[in-house]
Amino acid sequence: MSKKPWFDVPDALRTWFVIHFVVDLVVGVPLLIAPAAVLGAFGWSPLDPGATRLVAAALLAIGLSSYRVRGEGIEVFRAFLSLKIIWSLLAIFALFAAIGGGAPSVAWVFLFTFLIFLGVWTHYAIVFRRLLSAGPEAFSYGDPDAASEPDQTRPASSPSTRDSVL
Repeated sequence: MSKKPWFDVPDALRTWFVIHFVVDLVVGVPLLIAPAAVLGAFGWSPLDPGATRLVAAALLAIGLSSYRVRGEGIEVFRAFLSLKIIWSLLAIFALFAAIGGGAPSVAWVFLFTFLIFLGVWTHYAIVFRRLLSAGPEAFSYGDPDAASEPDQTRPASSPSTRDSVL
């Protein structure tokens, strides 16, 4: 069993996970139930209802999972951030390709939504990486005792300090 990190998941990130859940729910449920009607209302046709429902299922799976893990610890959040960064990057690529292929203007809304989420997820992945690399001794806030007694339970070259952003 691994040692619990010296810092906790910020409340703001927990809130972003709930926001992500709500957005995925609001977009995913209608796309799952009536893909042709929803996208047709925005001028997005022709479309493949099966592929659209598959995207809706992915949105709902990620959103519901985000809601379920909102109270978990740093290890779970780091794993989810990795998944969310990869999902966002691939969705952005797909949306750029769709826009280049003549997708309606609503595709830009989806694109900007994914760009915002990518920025949030990347920000927190970088913050976690830096905090884990620095260790608690870097944040002693002038307490000479805290600075003179580094955490002996975490080696300086632990895997968490070598992890990439993802």
